Amino acid sequence: MPKLAPNTPIIVGIGFHQERIDDPTQCAEPYQLMVRAVRNAAGDAGSNALLRQLESISVPQGMWQYRNPGKLIAEAIGCPSAKSIISDLGVLQLTLLSDLCRAIAAGEQQIGVVTGGEAQFRELRSMITQQPVHDTPQPEDTPEPDVHHTSKDPFCSDLEGQRGLHLPAELFAIIESALRHHQGLSVDAHRDTLARLYSSFSEVAAANPHAWRREPVRAEEIRNATPKNSMLAFPYTKRHCTQWNVNQAVAILVCSAARAQQLGLDPSGWIYPVSAAESKHVVVLAQQRQLYSHPGTELCGERALALAGIAPKDLKAVELYSCFPAAIQSFALDLKVDGVCPLTVTGSMAFAGGPFNHFSLEGVARMVEVLRENEPEQSPARRFGLVSNLSGIFGKQACVVLSNQFGEAGYGYEDVTAAAAKIDLPVPLDGEYAGPATIAGYTVMFNRDDPSHAIAICDTPEGKRTVARTEDKALLVAMTQEEFCGRKIEVSRNGRFSEK
Repeated sequence: MPKLAPNTPIIVGIGFHQERIDDPTQCAEPYQLMVRAVRNAAGDAGSNALLRQLESISVPQGMWQYRNPGKLIAEAIGCPSAKSIISDLGVLQLTLLSDLCRAIAAGEQQIGVVTGGEAQFRELRSMITQQPVHDTPQPEDTPEPDVHHTSKDPFCSDLEGQRGLHLPAELFAIIESALRHHQGLSVDAHRDTLARLYSSFSEVAAANPHAWRREPVRAEEIRNATPKNSMLAFPYTKRHCTQWNVNQAVAILVCSAARAQQLGLDPSGWIYPVSAAESKHVVVLAQQRQLYSHPGTELCGERALALAGIAPKDLKAVELYSCFPAAIQSFALDLKVDGVCPLTVTGSMAFAGGPFNHFSLEGVARMVEVLRENEPEQSPARRFGLVSNLSGIFGKQACVVLSNQFGEAGYGYEDVTAAAAKIDLPVPLDGEYAGPATIAGYTVMFNRDDPSHAIAICDTPEGKRTVARTEDKALLVAMTQEEFCGRKIEVSRNGRFSEK
């Protein structure tokens, strides 16, 4: 093995913590879950002493309302001088990990932790049992985090919002329809394919000791709507979607090689961040030229793999972001990993659990475990794993590559935002358009058993886009049985559409 440079960033420990307690008053609150995950990560690294040496605690914003969660965690684990870092919703979850690795590689710090946690199952049980629970309050004079990453990028356009297109499930279901059309699948064949894919994910989750749901689910139980598995945004049922109601936390400890050696940490479990690439160029869904494919993803994958010196075929495992089926499939398409290896090591956000804004950290931690495993009857070989992440509706993308062995090239990072902006030009929107149009992507929304309305992103003859909807019951039924992507429709000035 090549000699480690002193500033080589190394993942020395990972920690998970999960609680499933029906009595909400006995459940830990979010920051306490994170504290337990951080302590578990120190135990995994083999040194509780390193907790007092932490120089930074990075936390992605969750559904909780702490003013400074890093400060609460630092006080609990005994490193009150650690820098507190928080990132808002809309900032790529993997940015915190990449920033820490870059700081270590640059010699700016020696050790830090990235952690996230949610206690939404606690909140759900509180609502069901009518037993109130409260998070630790931080007074108004609580110091602000030392670093606060913010994002002002739009989630959707004004036109999408005006036409009622703003829920993540319906936005990703529209991407799903475009994927189906691109693949040339019939509506029924596509639903069957999705169900089989997610059934296979449930089997992965069953083998993941940190998954929230560990029971394999048959394809037909995922595909078909039932009272407990309602149709949400066609073709998505509840079982296709991320599961927010979890009590889960994760922590990733990253250390310089020099500090790891100084602490006497066992190198047998070290995992090396090899490369990372991010695109922060945002184009809202209605203005994306191809709803099913994203130049930012392609660039992130190409650069992360190039920095690692590998090709997609060299990946041993991947964890593709899985808030909805369209996300994981689009990543697989653009990263060219479909058929290379299974698309998840966690079991996906539908089954492993989908905490609000830190699941990619759960994916990294699980990837660490996978890369640590030696294949039977084989000498340890260098293996690579990739974790992807998105923010918004594919508005931003990121990839990180990890390995079980050190490489001479060290750690590499690239921001491909400018390159993505040059090639990913938004399609102009026309909110006043009336006339013939072609559906680029659509979904039918449901209210329990009944379809309520359909929303479509449409191409106009002038090369612009508009968004239209319909409540025509006969048309809604037809749109769940036949392919309407590529279909000609008539858009009226009030934003409604009808068959042409």
